[in-house]
Amino acid sequence: MEDAVSVRDLVVERGGRPVLRSISCAVPRGAVTGLLGPSGSGKTTLMRAIVGVQTITSGTVTVLGRPAGAPELRRRVGYLTQAPSVYADLTVRENARYFAALHGRGHVEADRAVTDVGLGAAAGQLVGTLSGGQRSRASLACALVGDPELVILDEPTVGQDPVLRADLWAQFHAMAAAGTTLLVSSHVMDEAARCDRLLLIREGRLVADDTPDAVRAATGVEDLETAFLRLIRANEAGRDGAAGAEKS
Repeated sequence: MEDAVSVRDLVVERGGRPVLRSISCAVPRGAVTGLLGPSGSGKTTLMRAIVGVQTITSGTVTVLGRPAGAPELRRRVGYLTQAPSVYADLTVRENARYFAALHGRGHVEADRAVTDVGLGAAAGQLVGTLSGGQRSRASLACALVGDPELVILDEPTVGQDPVLRADLWAQFHAMAAAGTTLLVSSHVMDEAARCDRLLLIREGRLVADDTPDAVRAATGVEDLETAFLRLIRANEAGRDGAAGAEKS
């Protein structure tokens, strides 16, 4: 089975400055793939390219067998941005039902999505009165209500308490077990262990594309944060060595 997402030699420049530097990676179907890296590393830019709303300089992005951004993908891809993308003057329930209607879904599906993200008790509240973490969950409900094949989540657990974070990750894995593909970004390295596959990005470069166990085996350490540091240093040393060879 082909991958849900295939990225080949992707380059994105902004203001003449490289943001993504020849990225090639894949997101397997029916799994939770983590996109990890520090703030400013290019995670959001890569996600925007996959959704099809990012201008790219060169390379290709294929999503569910179609070019990224193709009109027929709109109902097949769910996207949660870092900034809440819901209407502040509507209640949580009204937002979910509005987005459900756009996907041809009913009130039952909308109300279930609200409950699934832990907002059942706040369903009647105006979004404008919610906390930042609650607004993010309201946006998540709206992204999931159409039952998309591919779900792209940009920092979905930021601002959530530990119990809710665990509940959300359990929901993500339940969705993957049912066949949904998820790409989840985070700058919190302890979330790496919750993923089936990892993409580690730093300064616009892909440092790792493997399973958590393979990353541990390659670096000889169990702690994934330590493993990532070793990979980053090895990657930087390799670039420095290549640069020195070119000069000589």
